Amino acid sequence: MIKHRYKLAISAEWMILCSILLGTFTVILNNSSLNPAVPELMNVFQSSASSTSWIITIFLLGMGMTMPLTGYLGDRFGKKRIYLLGLFLFIIGSILGSFSWNLLSVICFRGLQGIAGGLMIPLSLAIMFDAFPKNERGRVTGIWGIAIMVAPAIGPTVGGMMIEWGSWQSLFWMNVPTGLLGLLIGLKYLPHTTPDRKRTFDMSGFVTVTLGVGVILWTLGQMKHLADIWLGSNLVMLGVGVVLLIIFVRLELTKEQPLLHLRIFNIPTYTLSVVVVSVQAIAMFATIFMVPLLVQNVYGYSAMMTGLVFLPSAIFTGIFVRIAGKHLDRKGPKMIVLIGLSMTCITTAMLGMLQVNSPIWIIFVLMMLRGVGLGLSNMPVTTAGLNAIPDQLVSQGSAMNNVIRRITSSLGIVIISVYYEVRRTQLIADGHSDAFSTLHTINQGFWVLSIIILFTIPAAFFMHQTVTSSEPIHHTKRSA
Repeated sequence: MIKHRYKLAISAEWMILCSILLGTFTVILNNSSLNPAVPELMNVFQSSASSTSWIITIFLLGMGMTMPLTGYLGDRFGKKRIYLLGLFLFIIGSILGSFSWNLLSVICFRGLQGIAGGLMIPLSLAIMFDAFPKNERGRVTGIWGIAIMVAPAIGPTVGGMMIEWGSWQSLFWMNVPTGLLGLLIGLKYLPHTTPDRKRTFDMSGFVTVTLGVGVILWTLGQMKHLADIWLGSNLVMLGVGVVLLIIFVRLELTKEQPLLHLRIFNIPTYTLSVVVVSVQAIAMFATIFMVPLLVQNVYGYSAMMTGLVFLPSAIFTGIFVRIAGKHLDRKGPKMIVLIGLSMTCITTAMLGMLQVNSPIWIIFVLMMLRGVGLGLSNMPVTTAGLNAIPDQLVSQGSAMNNVIRRITSSLGIVIISVYYEVRRTQLIADGHSDAFSTLHTINQGFWVLSIIILFTIPAAFFMHQTVTSSEPIHHTKRSA
């Protein structure tokens, strides 16, 4: 009888994971799959590239501005309720998006999807951490990491196929079946958490962090060329965003019930995990930016080949993220993170050694090995960081992790795209061919990324699996 009940409990836990996996994968895949649809939507709605790019920007903006709220909302109304609300809103946004009649309506419904995703992503980790003990979280987040790591890599391929064989509306409709399935499973199996009715809302913290993050992400999303950095309006907006975030930090450190418990950054393992994950996010999105330019503009292959180049990375990331999770549960993060970061660093540097006559299979192999490195390091770093903070603060820790990663990756994309434009133009002006100039610029970009990753490798030696006496935290106990 006891054994039978144990099996039922295990089954329920894995149904929780199934619901979270379906919802998370749907959100992230949809976002990355819409990238190749931008030219199609430009033709459909007769709009400019800058106007149509708001389809991508508004989603990231909505997520970034909503994520800081998830800690409060999860505590005040229950994690299950807020997560399922987010998934429901994402499904509604997808259905409405498929019926869009002009560009503005697409942008509005994408904004709704972004808000929904902002509610879901941080709480998905918090719900899993509630459902599974610490000695099983590595294995579980390893499976969950498939959605986080693989979906962005295969999204452009899926989006390209849907556009080629179907229509742009299908990119919205494809979210509905998996979203509904995740919603139905979640209604039955996600655990209820008791709402904290005494949890007060930090209005000043909400206003300052939402405006600060929103202004920074919006300004970065508008920067397409070098001259944009020096525009007075952009400098002022970035300055306003930074000042608002500084005010937010000062306010939160003085409050009994802050919107976000910033003192968890007193825990070295958590802080290191945020730094490493942010650097990896920069490297990942910069690679997504540079590899298509390399494959198409240097080697002359089609967009379909570009999508195929990303598949080895996606497949091997998915395989090794599970292996890394199991290792994390048994032996902790140090060795597996060290190996993963080292592989990511080396393969990124090797991408910077490609020549004009390099065969395409070398890119496939390097992307595959890079996927192994990302799989071995990314989720173990995130899991170790969240394991190191008090359980009741996991949703806030996850939210801050995601917000910082969004800002740094957006900043990284701006820097790498501006550098690409400037350096390539200089080389062409010096008399070099377009292919040589493009390749040389991309090579330098990969070398810079590898050096940045190299500086994060020592962090592996200082990461612990759980809270230790050397990792102090103050004023993080919930007032209830």
